[in-house]
Amino acid sequence: MLAIEHASRATRGARSYQEDTALFWTGREMGSPGPQELSVNGSPAVAVLADGMGGHAGGALASRMACESFVKAYAGKDGPNRDKLFEALTAANHAIAETVVANPMLAGMGSTLVGVTFGAEGIEWVSVGDSPLLLYRRGEIALLNEDHSLAPELDRLAAAGAMTEEDARRDPRRHMLRSAVTGEDIDLIDLSRRPLKVELGDYIILASDGLQTLEPAEIERIIAAYADDGAGAVANALIRAVEALKDPHQDNATVVAVRLLAQGDGRSAGPAA
Repeated sequence: MLAIEHASRATRGARSYQEDTALFWTGREMGSPGPQELSVNGSPAVAVLADGMGGHAGGALASRMACESFVKAYAGKDGPNRDKLFEALTAANHAIAETVVANPMLAGMGSTLVGVTFGAEGIEWVSVGDSPLLLYRRGEIALLNEDHSLAPELDRLAAAGAMTEEDARRDPRRHMLRSAVTGEDIDLIDLSRRPLKVELGDYIILASDGLQTLEPAEIERIIAAYADDGAGAVANALIRAVEALKDPHQDNATVVAVRLLAQGDGRSAGPAA
């Protein structure tokens, strides 16, 4: 029988404020530490991360509201898990819309969102924006969700010969979002079609795009180096690596690391941020 342990770590980077929010819900309470069953009383555990936009006040509020509304709506819904994920995303979007109507000064605020459930059948997710969801398994990482920034489009242009790879990497439009949770209609949604089976030793990483200051090979190397030490060690090492680069334009970076382990193993990783 598999269980999970989780940890969340964050850095403001070069910014003076934090626009990221991450929550973990176990089916009983928010962010309880240490190893837990994949599901509690039949309800999957839920991790959600949002990267806000709209300035200091608006971005922070949007990300917190999106995460809290998502978890509350998910916990209050019945039915197929895939439907619950979509309804939870819709609730998060509606919460932001209602806030902007009540306070027009917050117009333009919004966030990315990636929500993942951990159940007996495996993991399922819904995401909007460019916050990556990564699977680490047996020494390799893979991106599970769609990237709703302009980066994939620029990379496709480079692959087709319409621009150079160097120009695609340096293009200032690379981080512009094609879809976000803003209270308006959501243009692009990535909703997993079926549960993805998980294995003992897997790590699931939810992150804001600030983590992508690190190259994929470096993220893979760090997880491999600290995997045996637990979710807290992996999350700490990833954030330390981001900070060590001292990028003068470093965005907020937040990581939620979730490790799959045998029931009864593991250690307390501390509550999610």
